[in-house]
Amino acid sequence: MAKKVEVGKEVTEIKKALEAGKIVIGTQRTLKSLKLGRLKKIFLANNCPQRTKDDVDYYSKLANVEVVNLEEPNEELGTICKKQFSISVLSIPKGE
Repeated sequence: MAKKVEVGKEVTEIKKALEAGKIVIGTQRTLKSLKLGRLKKIFLANNCPQRTKDDVDYYSKLANVEVVNLEEPNEELGTICKKQFSISVLSIPKGE
């Protein structure tokens, strides 16, 4: 019998943003949007490189943006986003 996995509220929020087409995938795109003040929330995979975490934490404190450290690794985050590659950083932009 398959074990039922409980989906966290963060994953549900990511899926809703994907359906709405409002998501920024990737470290460079997220940092650029963060520096321009366009983001509402940032999600980091649990095996995201430390250098990337440090950069995101620094700029998110300056921009007052919430950072969520997920329990999922980057390979699973890529699967959640229906991509064929792993994703360490993704973010949700502010609503227009």
